[in-house]
Amino acid sequence: MKNEKRYFGFRRNVFFTGLTSFLTDISVKMVYSVMPMFLLSIGASKTSLALIEGIAESTASLVKVFSGFWSDKIGKNKPFLLVGYGVTALIMPLYALVATPFQVLYLRFVERFGKGIRTAPRDSLIAGSVLNNETGKSFGFQKAMDNSGAIVGPLIAFVLLAILPGNYRLIFLIAGIPSVITIFVIIFGIKEARKPKSERFTKFHFKDFSPRFYLFLAIIFVFTLGNSTDALLLVKANEVGVKVAFIPLVYLITNMVSVLLAIPVGALSDRIGKEKILIAGYLIYSAVYFGFGITTSIGPIVALFALYGLYSATTDGIQKAYVSDIIDKNKKGTGLGIYNMLLGVTLLPASLIGGLLYDKVNSGAPFYFGAITSFVAAILMLIFILSGRNQVAKSG
Repeated sequence: MKNEKRYFGFRRNVFFTGLTSFLTDISVKMVYSVMPMFLLSIGASKTSLALIEGIAESTASLVKVFSGFWSDKIGKNKPFLLVGYGVTALIMPLYALVATPFQVLYLRFVERFGKGIRTAPRDSLIAGSVLNNETGKSFGFQKAMDNSGAIVGPLIAFVLLAILPGNYRLIFLIAGIPSVITIFVIIFGIKEARKPKSERFTKFHFKDFSPRFYLFLAIIFVFTLGNSTDALLLVKANEVGVKVAFIPLVYLITNMVSVLLAIPVGALSDRIGKEKILIAGYLIYSAVYFGFGITTSIGPIVALFALYGLYSATTDGIQKAYVSDIIDKNKKGTGLGIYNMLLGVTLLPASLIGGLLYDKVNSGAPFYFGAITSFVAAILMLIFILSGRNQVAKSG
């Protein structure tokens, strides 16, 4: 296993799960980058826009714990990837047929349900394929591939909108192509990493996970409560003067920065500690959201989307890598499922709060709220680090 062929410096399963994420994100972000404008064009309010995203993510995220635990129990991950990515491949072109926001909600829910099936087993497969303390680097690669697809997807959407203004439905149809290719990558590229029965996690008890795991999840909850749907960022960009056709390009800036930095930041976290990188990420998010709250012109918005990419590189993959590090080998699917479920469930109140503040107060309110919660999360993370050091000192 140690002599297994590497692809661009990464183990086989790490590389090909990254490729599946790349292709799927092309599909999803082609749709996602224009969905806010499409929803507004068929009569959705900003509150309902945020609520659609929150309901879809939160309800489907409950699946993540069950799929993670089930993959630990049977010692397999690949079947969950096939089903989960297969659902996305089926749903993408169906957006072209919708006529009401409710129909978007239904399809979005089913598509996110598919994500719920695949996410924890996929992350578990990555964690189980890592050697030599490379979790930060490996999850950084996963994030980089995610965001590479999130660059290509909006770029394709931009070209299509430039040629055929307002033709959202054509974008939805074309978005189905890369997600279908994903299925073949899983079949032929990913190798099942089966666990012997003696190493499987067959009975779930909350006490099987350490107190620090739950403390870390509490910090994640505080941070995520102010992390409402990115759709509001795109709406804000449009309101300050960014034309609809250029909205995908603005979102592309975020992903370009994240792609460039995700792997080096992940590798850095393996060396200096993931907790320190997370504190930096939360503080960057706080500054970016405060900036979104006060800005009223295009120039600062573009700069803030670039900084948002820096936040993404220092937070998303690093959180998963840290969760993987503090969980026993046979419980990684379940633990990562709990983590992913928490993110999804918290997105419902986060998106509802964000949408209501945007509609009922003003366009800056949801961003000020997010700036406060992320700053509090950074402080809690610092306390978390110091308390861990005190425990080590006492035990020594």
